[in-house]
Amino acid sequence: MAISNKLRWATLAAGIGAALVFMPAGPAAAQAVAAPSGQSVDSVAAVVNDDVITERELQLRVDLVARRLQQQNAPVPPSDQLTRQVLDQMILERIQLQRAKEDGITVDDAAVDAAVQRLAKANNMSLEIYRARIEAQGVPWSVFTRDARTELTLSKLREREVDSKVTVSDAEVANYIASQRGPDAKVQQDLRIEHILVKVPEGASQDVLADAQKKAQSILDRAKSGTKFESLAKEQSQAADAKKGGDLGFLPPSRLPEELVKATSALRPGEVSPDLVRTADGFEIVRLVDRRTGVGGTASDAPKLVQTHVRHILLRVGPGGVTEQQARQQELDIRQQIEAGGDFGKFARTYSQDGSASQGGDLGWISPGETVPEFERAMNNLKDGEISQPIRTEYGYHLVQVLGRREAQGSVQQQMDLARQAIGQRKAEQAYADWLRQLRDSAYIEYKLGGSLAQQ
Repeated sequence: MAISNKLRWATLAAGIGAALVFMPAGPAAAQAVAAPSGQSVDSVAAVVNDDVITERELQLRVDLVARRLQQQNAPVPPSDQLTRQVLDQMILERIQLQRAKEDGITVDDAAVDAAVQRLAKANNMSLEIYRARIEAQGVPWSVFTRDARTELTLSKLREREVDSKVTVSDAEVANYIASQRGPDAKVQQDLRIEHILVKVPEGASQDVLADAQKKAQSILDRAKSGTKFESLAKEQSQAADAKKGGDLGFLPPSRLPEELVKATSALRPGEVSPDLVRTADGFEIVRLVDRRTGVGGTASDAPKLVQTHVRHILLRVGPGGVTEQQARQQELDIRQQIEAGGDFGKFARTYSQDGSASQGGDLGWISPGETVPEFERAMNNLKDGEISQPIRTEYGYHLVQVLGRREAQGSVQQQMDLARQAIGQRKAEQAYADWLRQLRDSAYIEYKLGGSLAQQ
């Protein structure tokens, strides 16, 4: 399942220089900091199953993170706190890489080259300029591309182990669409009905009408006594769908005869209407098979999904960013300056640690489910032009401003696809968090900061 998330991808595009330094350094980084020949001591920071993370690897990563924070004029956390946070991230990623190796997951050079090209384009740079920018931040290009390979590997692992196993039912889609209409909206229910028709010709005499009614009543009595409805329909119905057992499938009430809708309104699924139903075609025997929250209909009948034009300013928290308190206070200061007449876009270009910074924080038009829940809730509660208080998400703290809203256009199927994507994304995020927790719990991890390992 491909999971679309504008905020996630925008964040990755801008923060890749910082984000990738959290990935397992691997052989490239180890070689970059290898001790000169003759020096034989390296210390073990942690044991991860049958692998180790050395203190040299860890220190390289910590130094890169600290340098990135200084370049952003952001406070650097206390050394022990930063070291532990980076180490925990390295451990989690090392476990995933081990699992990827077990699964036979590999990433070729062409995929790495294409990914780096995309990142350069996302940052509005040529590859040469992008490379120069990365190296100017103190990250060797060989380490950057090696870590890009790691990121692609972990993405493929997640797709195989988590995303591909997430399913979304039609009922979940229907309920999601209905929820977008608000609590006061009337929820339509599709009906699945089976019927048996005994035709009455137009202008029929009373005798013909009586005979048809008598025949229909006999069929109804058999249905009520337990005779299989599908068999009765195939044998007795004069409707075009007789061969299908009279099954009309799920249809919205607007596409069913009013008489059938009324006859089934008080029925429970599986029940046969106790009375004959008179329609323009004749006498009907009706059975309600099931109800479900409506997903059918036409584009004009479908509930509209509201899209929001939004921009934001993101400050990261933790490794690669500032502390919780510092981020929130800085966002409050920025908000106060904007409210006093400052330009939101200029503040976003100056301070936001997100791929949208170069566009003044503009994320464009966002549909329901295309961003993380905390961000979406804040966005939905804002009036046009209003700026939120600092909002905490997995990425850090955001200031959010709504620029406008519009109703999503398109067919019912397009709206269903959008709803399915939104539900799938949320289910996948939860499933991924659960999977990571289980993976870590099943691994052997031993912290050994300060221990030594003689180099072979």
